[in-house]
Amino acid sequence: MSNYIPLSSFPKSWVFNRRDPFVSEEDKQEIKWLSESSAADIWRDYVSADHLHPELLKESDWVVDSANEIGREAWEVRWESDDETLPEFILEHLGNWGEDTKVFYCCSNEIVFETTWGVFKRTWKAFLFLENGPVLIGRKKKQAVQFCTDGFARTLNRPV
Repeated sequence: MSNYIPLSSFPKSWVFNRRDPFVSEEDKQEIKWLSESSAADIWRDYVSADHLHPELLKESDWVVDSANEIGREAWEVRWESDDETLPEFILEHLGNWGEDTKVFYCCSNEIVFETTWGVFKRTWKAFLFLENGPVLIGRKKKQAVQFCTDGFARTLNRPV
C-alpha cells in the first residue's frame, strides 16, 4: 500500500489549482498527500498521540503547552497581500531549515501533507486555505509553527 494518495484526489485540491496563489506543476509534484494511515502515524509521532485535530489539543499536548511557544505574530495580513514571501518572523524561526528539509503540514490525524521547505515557502498561501490550526513541522527539527484561525501564527519549539 502506498504512503501517498494523488493530490488530485484530495477533496479540496482546488487550493493547489488556483491562479492566485499560483502553484506550479513542478511544485504540485512535490506536494504529497499522505494516506490516512501514514497521516495518523505522523500526527501521533509529531503532534499528539491523544487528540485527533488541532481544535481538540489540550495543554498536555506540546503544541498547546505555553512553555513551548516562542512567539505569536500575524500571518493573515501577509497572506492577503501581494507579497508572496512568508512573514519574516516565521522565516527567522525556521532559519536553519535547508531548502530540501522534509516538512509535514499537519491539519489533523487524517490530513497531512509532505513536501520540502523550499516548496512550502513558495506555496504557503495555497496551504493556508486549509487553515484550521494546522501545524508545520520539519522532520528531525525542533522548530514548528502553528497557523491559528485568528490570523496569528505561533512559533514553537518541539520537545525532542
